[in-house]
Amino acid sequence: MSKDTMSKYDDIINLPHHVSSKRKPMSMMNRAAQFAPFAALTGHSEAINETARITSARQNLSDEDLSRLSRKLAYALSHASVTPVMTFTCFVPDKLKSGGEYIEIHGIVKRLDEHSRILHLHDGTKISLDDISDVNSPLFNNLE
Repeated sequence: MSKDTMSKYDDIINLPHHVSSKRKPMSMMNRAAQFAPFAALTGHSEAINETARITSARQNLSDEDLSRLSRKLAYALSHASVTPVMTFTCFVPDKLKSGGEYIEIHGIVKRLDEHSRILHLHDGTKISLDDISDVNSPLFNNLE
């Protein structure tokens, strides 16, 4: 072979694979993990997921709906000693973006703090009157 056709690695190309006598060989899984993709932009996928998450807009109640809701709450408070479990549909604002979601809260009315407009349930749950969009209970079967 002439010097023109020799590669700079010809002197080592046929040597046996080196195996360390001091270190244990790495497992195939650990070797593969070295080449696994990594997240170059930390938090990027979380930001994309957050942007894709859908929230609901708060619905404005009509005067008729507000009046009906007010009657139901007044009736429930006047019958607090016999009030069964009630289901409140409430709007919960999202902490990260505009909008929120509607959830149902089940409980028994304990009292209403008129000054702060907070409804207290027996289990300690507090609900802002401004967040309630509907309330249902067997107590209202004869009301409407």
